[in-house]
Amino acid sequence: MIAYCGLDCNKCDAYIATKNNDQALREKTAKLWSKLNNIPILPEQINCEGCRGDGIKTIYCENLCQIRQCAMKKGMETCGDCPELDKCQTVGVIIENNTDALNNLKNAK
Repeated sequence: MIAYCGLDCNKCDAYIATKNNDQALREKTAKLWSKLNNIPILPEQINCEGCRGDGIKTIYCENLCQIRQCAMKKGMETCGDCPELDKCQTVGVIIENNTDALNNLKNAK
């Protein structure tokens, strides 16, 4: 379950809360994400089955994630399939802060 950006959905609290129907984790994640993003996020919004698959997604992943929108527009399975990966500033923000994401993208090829 690798996202377009290379993050591992199996390690995402929204994904875990959805798979396990864990209301306490939804509440904890909503509180943390609200603080990190300086916007109100409700526990009901913490539901995601992965950005690349069918099913429910968080509001951010569904509508606001520029990485997801770009990959879908280009018809890429992940950003690892894109010839512009090494110079892409959009996914670069994720890769700079998470070396596992880059490894996931390179191994997904």
